[in-house]
Amino acid sequence: MSITNVAVGVYLMGEDSLDMDTLASAAGLDVAVVQQLMDEGMLVPSSNQAPWRFGGDALARARRIQRLQRDSDANLESVAVLLQLLDELESLHAWLHREGIAAPTKNA
Repeated sequence: MSITNVAVGVYLMGEDSLDMDTLASAAGLDVAVVQQLMDEGMLVPSSNQAPWRFGGDALARARRIQRLQRDSDANLESVAVLLQLLDELESLHAWLHREGIAAPTKNA
């Protein structure tokens, strides 16, 4: 049996942002869910007013939210806590890197 890794991406065709419908489709979410994520502050558009536009970071975050909900069968409140912890962990790793401090390895 062989395993094939497939990279999935979204080609923006010269655009630097996505509208809400395209973001929802690319993330595998309903538009209503994207709106709910915005209402909860879990997803922030790059524009301050409608029509909402989203950058690549918002797409990555929406996909992460979708994966967390699917893989952990977690409700939205739990996913918000998980996201906050993951954000803090990424910030800590970035700080350690900037300071030249080696992050601990999994074997340590």
